[in-house]
Amino acid sequence: MATIKEQYDEAITQLTQEGSPFSLGQKTVDGVSYKVFDQAAKNLPDIYAEARAHGDKDFIVYEGERWSFNDVFKQADAIGYQLLNDLGVEKGDRVAIAMRNYPEWITSFIAITSIGAVVVPLNSWGQAKELEYALTDAGAKVVFCDQQRLDYIADRLPALGIQAIVARPTAAAVNDSIQTLEDFTAGLDEQTMPQVEIAGEELGLMMYTSGTTGNPKGAVSSQHAVCQALTAFEVSGYAHAMSNPEALETLASKGYEPAQMLAVPLFHVSGCYAVFLLSLKAGRRIVMMYKWDAQQALQLIEQERVTVLSAAPTMIMEMLELPEFDPVKTHSLWNVGGGGSATPPRAAQLILEKVDAPYPGTGWGMTESNAVGASFTGQAFQYKPGSAGFVAPVVDIEIRDSDGNLAEPGEAGILWIKSPTLIKEYWNKPEANAKDFKEGWFDSGDIGYFDEEGYLFLSDRAKDMIIRGGENIYPAEIEAVLFDHPEILEATVFGLPDSRMGEQVAACIKPRPGSNVEKDAIKDFARQHLAGFKVPHYVWIHNEELPKNASGKVLKKDLKEAMINNLGLRAD
Repeated sequence: MATIKEQYDEAITQLTQEGSPFSLGQKTVDGVSYKVFDQAAKNLPDIYAEARAHGDKDFIVYEGERWSFNDVFKQADAIGYQLLNDLGVEKGDRVAIAMRNYPEWITSFIAITSIGAVVVPLNSWGQAKELEYALTDAGAKVVFCDQQRLDYIADRLPALGIQAIVARPTAAAVNDSIQTLEDFTAGLDEQTMPQVEIAGEELGLMMYTSGTTGNPKGAVSSQHAVCQALTAFEVSGYAHAMSNPEALETLASKGYEPAQMLAVPLFHVSGCYAVFLLSLKAGRRIVMMYKWDAQQALQLIEQERVTVLSAAPTMIMEMLELPEFDPVKTHSLWNVGGGGSATPPRAAQLILEKVDAPYPGTGWGMTESNAVGASFTGQAFQYKPGSAGFVAPVVDIEIRDSDGNLAEPGEAGILWIKSPTLIKEYWNKPEANAKDFKEGWFDSGDIGYFDEEGYLFLSDRAKDMIIRGGENIYPAEIEAVLFDHPEILEATVFGLPDSRMGEQVAACIKPRPGSNVEKDAIKDFARQHLAGFKVPHYVWIHNEELPKNASGKVLKKDLKEAMINNLGLRAD
């Protein structure tokens, strides 16, 4: 009997064979040959043209509002017309979006990319300094924003030479650089989108990295790379479905129309690609949340019969552990999973225990790969829930040591990735480009390995690895153990400087409400499951929620600095 991996590989072979809609070919980009989907869309307007056929079907459900595909494209067409004809935006000009999750974020994105401009989604969690940096670095000509983001930058707009278009304003404009979206598109309900010829290799998207150290970098993608990424998601999804026929039969028997919750920010690759763009292409309804709230998520799943939830593992655990979570009321929920890394054991356990007939999954990708890398779903996830999955068909991954040499089979090393989905470059960062890109390969900065069956496992981020007395320690391994402690709600692990050992292991944990867990008890628990040198030397019991970035990842740098200051540690 074929293994799960062999079933998946056979499905990929069938889907990508010559003559199929997902057939594979070769394409040379900037002198490098890549495997590509040779029938994929060449640019985003081609994808939008297909999506228009969904007509009056609901696309976005937001705070009681219902937007059909026609509603979305009507507003997008008006915005595109005005960008070109009123503001003089040309191909290659950068146009930013700085707002929380609103339907207008989506219509702005469609409009900008339809006329050949480069869309620049900005981190809506950023304050004035961060927003001004990104707008200046990108050389943005226009910014679409909400009131809160406008308030941060309004006074600086004239000096920056940027026009702001404000969605859902709550205050009057303070200068001539500001106009409302309603005024901007007034009288253009019947206007069609301008037709602009866009080559696949022209730039389409600039996403800023999270910037946990220093200023964020603008990751620039071609329209071709974005379309290849979307096709890679589709092919992997079909292959996983073909490998899980019983799960698909269960979904069909439930009788719910596919609907996906948008619980993560649109400015992040997971929200933009895995939810917005893939749902647009597939004609799938999106239930949009302004921001994550576990209680509200439960209500929306019940009311809107949500079938798919993709979120950070911490978000999934928070929702599944609510006393109000009821498998009967959430009967529609089926496909639950996270992305960006492997799923912590506790999150996997909760999904399998609490979701009715679950089809769980996870994946690994990054901004620089346009979210594509590895993934798996269903029985493969249940077989090896600690894995990040199977490599996508247009992705090559090599495991290399710190000197750039191939690691021995089964050994952990740095993941280098080659794919047509990779970004073209970091914007205005020649030193970073020279360091991280080598002959079509990109240094992901993640540490991982392939097991004997071809499953990809991630150990940690290279920058997060702790070196204690010459021993390499991966925080993710320790975090997984701590998550299993019944009195720990959140946990993160990092290294602190030590004059004798180089670094010592430190753990910052948030206990569950009502818990009186003590530091020594946490260390004793870790000692039962880990080698002695991996047991946390320092434990910080943090009674507030651990600080996180927009993608739900804990800000280790902030916690590490706080512990160093509190303990008076120095590296000498």
